[in-house]
Amino acid sequence: MLRKFKISIDGTEYLVEMEEIGGVPQPATPQPAPQAVTEPPVAATSSPEGPAAKAPEATTPASADAMTAPMPGTILKILVNVGDEVKENQPVMILEAMKMENEVVAPKAGTVTGIHVTQGQMVNPGEALITFS
Repeated sequence: MLRKFKISIDGTEYLVEMEEIGGVPQPATPQPAPQAVTEPPVAATSSPEGPAAKAPEATTPASADAMTAPMPGTILKILVNVGDEVKENQPVMILEAMKMENEVVAPKAGTVTGIHVTQGQMVNPGEALITFS
């Protein structure tokens, strides 16, 4: 269980989070199950740039060779779609972790064959993000 403390060192205040270990275990508060939200379809509108862009969505279940999240965080933006050609070290998504935006880059050149997360989704280290061929 994480606990927050405010400490002062030489007049400078710091906010510190610490994990309590060795104490009496506290029962975890049950988290409500996420509910599926259905949105009505939105008609695509035309603009000078062309039809409205559609946000990428999670496509297929991840295979064992999928690229995984390097750290816990939230997916801020997905920069590619399934079928896109990518180059090695090309940014494919933005992951926010500890209030910093981190680029997740392609490990090799190839084609995006699957996106396994959605924008706004929280991920843990080792969770599948995207698959390349």
